[in-house]
Amino acid sequence: MPRQIIAFGGMRPAAPGSHPLIHALLDLTGKSNAAVAIIATATGDSSESLLNHYNRFPPSRCRRSHLALFNRTVVDVDAYLQGQDVIWVGGGNTVNLLAVWRAHGVDRAIRRAYENGVILAGGSAGSLCWFEGGTTDSFDLNRLAPLNDGLGLLQGSHCPHFDGEAQRRPLYHELVGSGTLAPGIAIDDDAAAHYVDEQLREVLSSRAGAGAYLLTRESSGAKETPLPSRMVESVP
Repeated sequence: MPRQIIAFGGMRPAAPGSHPLIHALLDLTGKSNAAVAIIATATGDSSESLLNHYNRFPPSRCRRSHLALFNRTVVDVDAYLQGQDVIWVGGGNTVNLLAVWRAHGVDRAIRRAYENGVILAGGSAGSLCWFEGGTTDSFDLNRLAPLNDGLGLLQGSHCPHFDGEAQRRPLYHELVGSGTLAPGIAIDDDAAAHYVDEQLREVLSSRAGAGAYLLTRESSGAKETPLPSRMVESVP
């Protein structure tokens, strides 16, 4: 089975109903009632965060459950994750997420699920975690900093919320241009990058002007190249 990751830059509120990119994600499973595991480690498994993630996924199209690690009830994480069609990782503190995953062996279990065809997806921390590194507010909510300790399922670096937060674009240019971060991909809110077998297949967008950009390192600094995207329509 192909290995798939869908990295979301972020999602602005979509009304009414679920976000168009969530429907596009569920379409990729090829199932009418996909099993979706929600992981909200990056917010400490907060009840509010879990409720928000449950509400993102329409119950008419999927079976939702979650993996909590701060009050852990799932004993066999491997078996639980292997039984999913989608693993959805929420945003929050990426550094804490990675540390808790590694302590519980979730990083290894996710890798095995991924290799067996379970689709990995998420936005913000839930997209940054799949890459080697990127920009994060894990250390200071008011100031972004580089992260070079991601899972590395996808090569290079990543910057989510590229058009959603003023610090993102200039800092990512600076970090890639200086070599602090490896070249990579920046993704706007309401856009997502679909990877198949670790190769970028396409960029999805649900809002005019929202897209993704490759950042490479040149002698003069970072070079930003817009990528073509496919518009995803709202679902009635």
